[in-house]
Amino acid sequence: MNAKTLTTLLSLCPAFLLSIAHAADRRLVQEPAYPQHICSTLTPEPGNNQQRIQQAIERCPAGQAVKLIAANGHNTFLSGPLSMRSDTWLWVDKGAVLAASANPADYDKGNGMCGTLSNQKGQCQPFIHIDNAQGGGIVGEGTIDGGGNQIMESKTETWWQLARRAQKEGGNQNVPRLIQVDNAKNLTFYHIRLTNSPNFHLVLNKVQGITVWGIVIDTPADARNTDGIDPGAATDVTIAKSVIRTGDDNIAIKAGNSGPTRFISIVDNHFYSGHGMSIGSETNSGISDILIKDLTLDGTTSGIRIKSDSSRGGIVENVHVENVCLRNNKWPITLDTAYEGKKGNLIPWYKHISLKNVSGNGGKVVLNGYDSEHPLDVTFDGVKIDNLQGWHQQNAIVRVAEGGLTPTPSTIANATAVKTAYACEGKWLPFPAMRQ
Repeated sequence: MNAKTLTTLLSLCPAFLLSIAHAADRRLVQEPAYPQHICSTLTPEPGNNQQRIQQAIERCPAGQAVKLIAANGHNTFLSGPLSMRSDTWLWVDKGAVLAASANPADYDKGNGMCGTLSNQKGQCQPFIHIDNAQGGGIVGEGTIDGGGNQIMESKTETWWQLARRAQKEGGNQNVPRLIQVDNAKNLTFYHIRLTNSPNFHLVLNKVQGITVWGIVIDTPADARNTDGIDPGAATDVTIAKSVIRTGDDNIAIKAGNSGPTRFISIVDNHFYSGHGMSIGSETNSGISDILIKDLTLDGTTSGIRIKSDSSRGGIVENVHVENVCLRNNKWPITLDTAYEGKKGNLIPWYKHISLKNVSGNGGKVVLNGYDSEHPLDVTFDGVKIDNLQGWHQQNAIVRVAEGGLTPTPSTIANATAVKTAYACEGKWLPFPAMRQ
C-alpha cells in the first residue's frame, strides 16, 4: 500500500454507526424561554451607561433579568465593559442596541496596550465577560454592537483597521472580544443579534451545558479575526437555528491547552460569508463526538473544514456531518493536517469522520492526513460536489458507503456513484433583516 495515499473502499459498519449516533450534546435540548421575572428595566441615557447597567446586574436577584428597552425615540445604550453574574440574565429588547465604547482605555488590562500593535496579545478585556457563572445568559431580539467599524478614541483607525495593519506589519492587534465566557455552566444565548465585533463574537472556554439558539451574527467579510462562535474546552454545547456571516470562521470548535472538547451539536444553522464550519486549528487536547447537521454554507470560503498541524495537533474523532448544502465555496471539504505548515511534536490525527448527504457545486476537496501511521480516516455517504475543480488526497483512508460519492478521484476504484443527491432547493434563505 502506498505510504503517501492510503485508500480503502468499505461499507459503513454498524459499530461505526453506533459511535455516530452518540456524537452529540448529551442533554435533551429544547428551544429556550425568556426569563419570567425582570428585576430592572432600563432606558437609554446620554453618555456612557456602563455604571448603571453594571449596578443593575449586581443588584439583580438570582433567576431574574436586567432588561434594556428603547424609549422616547432613543434606542442605544453606550457602555464600557460589563460583567455578568451567576443565574442573572441580560435582556436586550427588540429595537434596543447595547453599543460598545470605542475607547481602548475602557478595556485595557493595565499595561496601556489595548488598541495597539505589540508582540503581546490579549491585552484587552472583552465587552461582556461571564466568568465562573452557573445559569442565566443573554437574550432578546435587540442588538449588541461591538463597534469594530468605529474609529478608536484618540486614534486614527478603527479596531478592524488595526487588525489589518497587524496582518501587514506583523505583531498582534490588541482589540476586545465581544462576549467571553470562562468556567461556566448551563448558560443560554437566545435570539440576540451580535454585530461588528472588533474580534471574536462569542467565545466559550471551559464550559459545560451551553445553549445557543436563534442568534444572528452579522459582521462584514473583510473584518479580520472576527470568528462567530468558538467553543473550546467545551462539553455538551448546542448551537441551533442561528445565522452567521462574518470575517473568519463562522464556527470554530477548538481544544487548546485548556482541555478537550466533546459532545457538541451544531444543528439547523445558516452560514453566509466567513471561513466556514471549522474544527481547529487548536486540537491538541482532543476533540470528539461532534454532530453537524442541517447546515447551509452560502458563500463561505471553506465549507466543512478540520484544520490543524503538528504545532497544535491532536486527535479529532467521531465527527458526523449530515444534510449539508454548499454553494460558492472555494474549498467545500477540507480535512487538513498541515494547516499553515507550522511544525512541532503534536500530531494531528483525524479518525472516524463521516459526511452524509452533502451537496455542493465547484471548488476543491482537500484530504490531507499526517502520515501513513496517522492517516486521515473519512467516510463519504451520499456526497456530491458538481463541477469539482480538484481533489487533493494523501495519507487518507477513504471509505464510500452505499449512498455513494460523486465525483470520485482516480485513487478510488469501483466506488458507488450518488444516485439521488441531497436536495438543497428551498433551503437557501435570505439573511434576516434587523428586528425593529
